[in-house]
Amino acid sequence: MIKPSITESRSALAALALAASTLVGIALHEGYKGEAYIPVPGDVPTIGFGTTAGVRMGDKTTPERSLVRLLGEIEDVYAGGIRQCVTVPLYPHEFEAFVRLAYNIGVPTFCRKAKPGKPPNLIDLINAERYEEACERIEAFKYGPGRKVLPGLVKRRAEERAICEGKRAKGAA
Repeated sequence: MIKPSITESRSALAALALAASTLVGIALHEGYKGEAYIPVPGDVPTIGFGTTAGVRMGDKTTPERSLVRLLGEIEDVYAGGIRQCVTVPLYPHEFEAFVRLAYNIGVPTFCRKAKPGKPPNLIDLINAERYEEACERIEAFKYGPGRKVLPGLVKRRAEERAICEGKRAKGAA
């Protein structure tokens, strides 16, 4: 893990704001579609940059409206959800990595605590201030339907881990 600069410190989540790189990174990974579609069989209608809330087949949007909607969702749903379950201070880059991850896996999965007697989940590691282990654990979220490892998720998780550790993956937004 790269040591932060002397002026950078972990902050209470209430004090952390989303960086533009969070929005751009999510938008680039999700890609844009101006008309509602079903990403995989059995999934829900999706539009714009991966938005699903209230989307119906036949809906249409523009890139501008999609970015505004994405920013609102990231702040209200994903960053807001993380703020509710993370109880320790984070560096801004850790916050960004966790928001990006939560956007992809959902806040309930991100915030799910381990059952008694089981190994710690991601949120347990974060809240125990086991930050390096938490950054490593990001890469565990690489499975798609049927517990199949998806190369796109492997790449995305590697980028999120690099961000979490204070590095930027090559070509990462």
